[in-house]
Amino acid sequence: MDRALESAEEVRGRTAPNPSVGAVVVAGAGGAGETGAAAGSRRWFAGATAPPGGPHAEVTALRDAGEQARGGTLYVTLEPCAHHGRTPPCTEAILAAGIRRVVVALEDPDPLVAGRGIDQLRAAGLEVEVGVAAAAAGDQLAGYLKHRRTGRPWVVLKLAASLDGRTAAPDGTSRWITGAAAREDVHRLRARSDAILVGAGTVRIDDPSLTVRLPAGDPCFRSPEQQPLRVVLGRAPVGAAVLPALEIGGDLGEVLDHLGEAGVLQLLVEGGPTVAHAFHQGGLVDRYVLYLAPTLFGGDDGRPLFAGPGAPTMELVWRGHVRSVTSLEGDLRVELSPLDG
Repeated sequence: MDRALESAEEVRGRTAPNPSVGAVVVAGAGGAGETGAAAGSRRWFAGATAPPGGPHAEVTALRDAGEQARGGTLYVTLEPCAHHGRTPPCTEAILAAGIRRVVVALEDPDPLVAGRGIDQLRAAGLEVEVGVAAAAAGDQLAGYLKHRRTGRPWVVLKLAASLDGRTAAPDGTSRWITGAAAREDVHRLRARSDAILVGAGTVRIDDPSLTVRLPAGDPCFRSPEQQPLRVVLGRAPVGAAVLPALEIGGDLGEVLDHLGEAGVLQLLVEGGPTVAHAFHQGGLVDRYVLYLAPTLFGGDDGRPLFAGPGAPTMELVWRGHVRSVTSLEGDLRVELSPLDG
């Protein structure tokens, strides 16, 4: 299952509105196998979900395994589908391949699946185990799971600041608070997202392009055709680097509903402080990612992480879980989630 999770990670941000699923076939003793020098040299075969219209992870792994799948075990990070969509049901491919046992990390909450795939496989006599590495798969598929349950994307709020909580100097300059390793990590976070959102004020001040810029050959490399959707709250100035982009306004809940309808599973909010405050105060953030630099502005006149009124008393402050703390060549990456997240 760990290998299946690795395969799924390789396609995150490139499969929406489908989930990024990974699968591994462990060859069975009854398979015909390969011939010649390769015979017996491979015992497992991995696959991942293709972009919409392409094969699902299970089918890719089964095709790679060929006859070696017969009598074997399939590990998959999400329940196989049992309905006709853009592609035929994965359960049909599993049964046709002669798989004996299926190990599933998570049941699919999509109403079209919701246990039907598991039931169909068991009814056909296959051994099915559910719940292996469920927590890891749940983290990886968080965007898909929320989208299927609520219709909205999973919202990640990214913030970068000095250790005294400032995002820019009083004159507005902010490049660069964090170092190269942290900025590279941001590009990986972008690559795992389906859309990136900023406010029109940030566009006017910083003129960001909001693209994934990693070298070819990097697992998170994105070609110009594979870039996340760029979203601006408000109107971007003519000639802004972020264009073309979806320019949208109004209630943030309605914005999330619109993006969900467009198939966005994970939304990365990159600011600025007014937009960050609005998402935070609205309780719309599912995961916070803070990049903290060993830098001190040393005063109260620098720009804060959030622009707007905060909690008036200690009883009302936001509290969450610290999920991870990672060192990035001197900077710290701190990941937080709400107490119920």
